[in-house]
Amino acid sequence: ITLCFSVCTLLSVHYSLCITPCVRLSTGPQQEHQTFYEFRTYSIRPDQNAAFLKLTNEKIHLRTAHSELIGYWSIEYGGLNRVFHIWKYDSFSQRAGVRAALAQNPSWISEYISKAIPMLTSQDNEVTYLVPWSHLKRPPQEGGVYELVSFLMRPGGPAVWGKAFQAAVTAHDAPGYGKLVGAFHNEFGPLNRVHALWWFESADQRAEVRHKAHTDARVVAAVRNSVVHLDSQESKLMFPCPFSPLK
Repeated sequence: ITLCFSVCTLLSVHYSLCITPCVRLSTGPQQEHQTFYEFRTYSIRPDQNAAFLKLTNEKIHLRTAHSELIGYWSIEYGGLNRVFHIWKYDSFSQRAGVRAALAQNPSWISEYISKAIPMLTSQDNEVTYLVPWSHLKRPPQEGGVYELVSFLMRPGGPAVWGKAFQAAVTAHDAPGYGKLVGAFHNEFGPLNRVHALWWFESADQRAEVRHKAHTDARVVAAVRNSVVHLDSQESKLMFPCPFSPLK
């Protein structure tokens, strides 16, 4: 109120217009737990893609001994020679402990890291939480393909676009469409970014579902209400690796 009054005084605006408290941005529903999910994306040298996947398949047990792997995928469309994986942590202190333990693990360093790093061209990570209305779910069967759709929303937070985003996602999570594995929002990485991880029986089924959505008035209306808050979006179609818990 003091700030508003001072500005108004300088502008010679009547005091009665200035006593209303300033509007504050809200982040919407707060996290009810500490559990978070780290999204990691690695870009692999094209000539080393097969070798990297083979090495990871053989040595991933050295990494999963320290924390929980949710899924590990090879990206087929939306980024060649790249892998995407999700790790679960109960707290930031747990993650720090895991990273410290790995740095002191001679097997992890000599058998995996020293061989894998030269195969990579870049690494990227984001810290995400499940949105309050979403729960991590397994697909109805093994096999199939996964799609990660990432949305960069306009600034303002879930208080502004949260309900519209939820309606757009849940409109697609219905019989005859894909299966929502989880919806996430960023804590670190690009802010106001949200993700929907989907499962489909096949890439062709995903194409059929997308065509169907374009003619479904219920889905079209929900998407139209959400897209006004959207700056950009991107999609990756991914195949689970043999060692991925989510298959």
